[in-house]
Amino acid sequence: MVKASVPSRICLFGEHQDYLGLEVIAAAIDLRFYASVTPREDRQLRIKIRDRALSALGQPNPGRYQEYQLDLSQPQVYQGQRDYFRSVVNVLTRAGYQLGGADVVLDSEIPIGKGMCSSTAMVMALMAGLAAQFGQELEPMELAKLGWQAEVAEFGEPGGMMDHYAGALGGILHLDFSDGVQVEKLPDNLKEDFILFDSLQEKDTLAVLRSAKTPSVHGLKVLAAYGAHSVRDLAENPVLERRIGMLPEEMARRVRANVDNYRLQRMAYQMLSSKEVSGRQLGGLLNRHQSNLRDGLGISTPKIDHILEMAHSDGAYGGKINGSGGGGCLFCYAPKDKTEQILQDAAEHGIPAKRLSITGGVQIENI
Repeated sequence: MVKASVPSRICLFGEHQDYLGLEVIAAAIDLRFYASVTPREDRQLRIKIRDRALSALGQPNPGRYQEYQLDLSQPQVYQGQRDYFRSVVNVLTRAGYQLGGADVVLDSEIPIGKGMCSSTAMVMALMAGLAAQFGQELEPMELAKLGWQAEVAEFGEPGGMMDHYAGALGGILHLDFSDGVQVEKLPDNLKEDFILFDSLQEKDTLAVLRSAKTPSVHGLKVLAAYGAHSVRDLAENPVLERRIGMLPEEMARRVRANVDNYRLQRMAYQMLSSKEVSGRQLGGLLNRHQSNLRDGLGISTPKIDHILEMAHSDGAYGGKINGSGGGGCLFCYAPKDKTEQILQDAAEHGIPAKRLSITGGVQIENI
């Protein structure tokens, strides 16, 4: 029996930037998706997965699972979008991995549907577990690429690769998507606490991605006629940046937000690459990022804004939405001596919250 696990992540800087070919700073955190794989004698793949109704942060699983069965002796024909179990089998098979029948139990500490990349972690944990059980352990970089293929490209959906690399490699990563993918591990010099909150608001990730992405992409196409081929061009050339004012207001607002978020990411990269990180300065950058996500891209909610205000009043340096927005989770960065007060206030208001630790990437255990 093999047990594979893949962590969730927080996006520190660069939210809604990876699909624009820009840079992202992400950190893997100690919430994981687990795949326990036991081989079978036949060609059946029987999967039990934690019930989706159990979706809140910190909510235990009282033995509630949904069950699925795939016959590996037959072609795996998709039954609809996000048919991830079949896409995992198809992508692994096309990549040359030989799979056999297995009983699989999928469990998770990651809130489902809350911007915490639960589907990415599930896809990659299942991939890693199946490959390892049948003697073909996936290297982390390969796992990230195949995971993205199975989750995103296979169904023609919008979405970048940040989640896949963060989950596979772990730690704090600077990811540059301008020319393929360039990965740099950053030192963990963060001395204070990250605290994750679950707003308990469901979100439509694809709708949010489209509303934030489409106007930005269309705006860049218009500005390309003037020599601005990317957000980076606009951020580095004041003359080009003024051209944003030519765009319709909604489109211009989103492009401006992406330009400022790119600048924030560059400032954060310089800070996080150094030996000393100022908690107050880091929090200020997070707050400015959140303002752009709220006012520029329009992906915050009144409840998320309220939770962040509560954390700030309790002494947090700063915080932001985590993931695509429109609901789901958020986090703050706070002095260690303020963490307990922040957690206590969250509990009193019925808001699930957890102190986070930076963690490693994919893990494989033989049990």
